[in-house]
Amino acid sequence: METRGQGIVAPDPGTLNPEQLEQLRDFKIQTRIANEKYLRTHKEVSLLISGFFREMFLKRPDNILEFAAHYFTDPRLPNRIHMQLIKEKKGT
Repeated sequence: METRGQGIVAPDPGTLNPEQLEQLRDFKIQTRIANEKYLRTHKEVSLLISGFFREMFLKRPDNILEFAAHYFTDPRLPNRIHMQLIKEKKGT
């Protein structure tokens, strides 16, 4: 709410009503559930991200954006992820 004049408070047109807040909350919950399901069925995503972080922390590059560009465009990356997936499958 914003103040106008002598302490009069006008409603904020951007404020959500209780029904809209509940719909937003439900949407966020459903989105989070869908994202979790996706990540659980696509193990390669966590391997890509954890591998990137591992290399970044080991090498500690000054230019993170350049490092990320090289990391994710490395032509050997798909094979490394594939091999890790196979290794994980054998371990289970």
